[in-house]
Amino acid sequence: QVTLVESGGGSVQAGGSLRLSCVASGFTIASYCMGWFRQAPGKSRVGLGFVAIGGGRTYVTDSEKGRFTMSQDNAKNTLYLEMNNLKPEDTAMYYCAAGESCSSLSLTRRWGQGTQVTVFS
Repeated sequence: QVTLVESGGGSVQAGGSLRLSCVASGFTIASYCMGWFRQAPGKSRVGLGFVAIGGGRTYVTDSEKGRFTMSQDNAKNTLYLEMNNLKPEDTAMYYCAAGESCSSLSLTRRWGQGTQVTVFS
């Protein structure tokens, strides 16, 4: 059974940091493009970046570059999202996803259940 389970969310004051984890089971993340998305209340889900197949290359959207870092531990089959200098506008449900192509990752059927991040000022 293929599953993705996110954890690490919570409530944090603006300027703080969180590290989200996404543990995969039923498949090997090194064989897939792995990415993070978020969805704020009343808004569409947006991509934050991805780790390319194999785990050797990462991409973070320009808007989050410098604050967010993605990585994965293939031995632990786990994807990470390190978030620093958090802002209230980062408040959202955060999801990880796995897909066969990074260019079409948003269309994948492999999603976690999400972890809530709330940033208060």
